[in-house]
Amino acid sequence: MLVPLFRFLSIFPLSVLHAAGAALGWLVYAASPSYRRRMRDNLRQAGYGDYLNAAIGEAGKSMFELPFIWCADPARVSRHATLENWALVQTELDAGRGIVFMTPHLGCFEIVAQEIALRNELMVMYRPPKKAALKPLIEGARARHNLLLAPANMSGVRMLAKFLKKGQPVGVLPDQVPQEGEGVWATFFGRDAYTMTLPAKLALLGDATVIITYAERLPGGKGYVVRFVPFDGSLDGDSAAQAQAINHAMERLIARNPSQYYWSYNRYKVPNGIDAPSATKAGENA
Repeated sequence: MLVPLFRFLSIFPLSVLHAAGAALGWLVYAASPSYRRRMRDNLRQAGYGDYLNAAIGEAGKSMFELPFIWCADPARVSRHATLENWALVQTELDAGRGIVFMTPHLGCFEIVAQEIALRNELMVMYRPPKKAALKPLIEGARARHNLLLAPANMSGVRMLAKFLKKGQPVGVLPDQVPQEGEGVWATFFGRDAYTMTLPAKLALLGDATVIITYAERLPGGKGYVVRFVPFDGSLDGDSAAQAQAINHAMERLIARNPSQYYWSYNRYKVPNGIDAPSATKAGENA
């Protein structure tokens, strides 16, 4: 039922979907104590508590824009996107260098991969959704022209590395909580967060350029500005230092548009099989 529903909703203008999404955001916020608590706590932790009202509406927009992004004709979706600093990307492509695109949960991150794939092949890591009903919808949306999917396992990592070595770009979500053994503890807005090590490993293995991307959602359903930002951190040192550099880069990016970050995401959860960081343990024992 989800696929027909999403296709039906994709017919509506983006402005209508964003208006409905903003209302939905407030409805979800009012109905779910856990959602409400996590959003407030994460915003306060990052020092952006004043952005709560705006963040509630933006979170709803991020849900209601998915039918448009996933199911509308790609050409129609692309007409709503403007690219900023694509020359940075094109220079690396022309030089035959691999690129690791790091796209955090900021703005409309789903449109970023589609816009890149309209101009060049892109391989992204994909973990099937826990709910089987969502699988055909999400896979159909993401496996589009020039957009290749790699499974979220060692086979997928090898696929990404091989693609990079051929001078092609790959995409990862650097602020997604990894599974056991795939991350290290690094601070994120002043609190320990289990952070994936894959982006740095891929960049070093493929001698690739790291570029940070996000799509700012414009007001009034006017579309998106997909921004490409040079990574100004250092990937020297061990995995912990690399993860910390990436988290700091994500913090600086989020500071550009705090209301559009995915603050309801459980960024500070402790994955199964992983010991909580010492600071968390101390707080729990206090």
